[in-house]
Amino acid sequence: MLHAVVINLALGLGFSAVMLLFGRPIYRALGGEGGALEAALAYSNIVFLGNPLLWLMNGLASVIRGTGNMLVPALVICAGVVLLVPLSPLLIFGIGPFPALGVAGGGAALVSFYVLGCAVLGWYVLSGRNLARFRPVPLRWPMLREILRIGAVASITSLQTNVTIALLTALVAAHAGLDAVAGFGTGARLEYLLVPLAFGLGAPLVALVGTSIGAGQRERALRIALTGGALAFVLTEAVGLAAAIWPGAWLALFSADPAMLGTGSTYLRLVGPAYGFFGLGMALYFASQGAGRLAWPLGIGFLRLLVAAGGGWLALRLTGELRWLFAAAALALVIYGTTLASAVRSGVWFHDAAH
Repeated sequence: MLHAVVINLALGLGFSAVMLLFGRPIYRALGGEGGALEAALAYSNIVFLGNPLLWLMNGLASVIRGTGNMLVPALVICAGVVLLVPLSPLLIFGIGPFPALGVAGGGAALVSFYVLGCAVLGWYVLSGRNLARFRPVPLRWPMLREILRIGAVASITSLQTNVTIALLTALVAAHAGLDAVAGFGTGARLEYLLVPLAFGLGAPLVALVGTSIGAGQRERALRIALTGGALAFVLTEAVGLAAAIWPGAWLALFSADPAMLGTGSTYLRLVGPAYGFFGLGMALYFASQGAGRLAWPLGIGFLRLLVAAGGGWLALRLTGELRWLFAAAALALVIYGTTLASAVRSGVWFHDAAH
């Protein structure tokens, strides 16, 4: 646990340093300018000051989940949301005794959530209630390496989703301006909200698949992975179809601007029906973590990135229409889910192990 905490804090501090030092050029490269750029920085600077606490909170939650205890991390996160939802407008608009911080208030509320989460999860571990207990020991490279062996590859897979969205954002901004970026960003935010849904299924898949493979029950591990993938497909596809049929129900929560609604609706109608394949791929990515075989999810994630960003850029050059960019993003999700499902079903986990 000590090694896990050290790794998480080091990575959190590293990303904070990058964004605090180079946030302005990074956001400008994504199409930010004028007031939008300044608002992004006001929010980002607050959030990344507290970013190490986000890494620590999730590290502690993962340690607790690894013992089979899903309840405590879930309760802490739900309690944090109960705090975050009302605290955000209080700090943004300055209601009652709270100062009006503007968009930075949203960041301050988020950091407050991190502080609360770290305090409660840290107390739970230090109190001795958790099966894996914290104790100070000398740092050892073999233990750091064992955590990073799976974690580093897994983090690349997670980054692929963010890089894909970032590149698509840059393409939308260069082609259609900030109003279109707002519509695309609001629509794409729904895709991010699917990640916790997939995570809810994926976290137990890591333990179940890993336990089955460790016991030599390969067929059971494969059956668990495919069943979890099917469940994730059904749940995320239901969300995607609802968004495609009624895009305004989601988009209107954020703005009534016609340009924003138009771009966001086009995105959700084209990409929403492919969300099930995103959920399928995410679930099988978690299952592959349990199997200790992340080469296929990593490679297929790069394929998704290439199809979405590269194919989208080509589509824009040939047609000049955003809907073809969004069509490329949808195709990339379909390829991501179906290719990874086919690979896992064919037994690539065990072929790799044999070699």
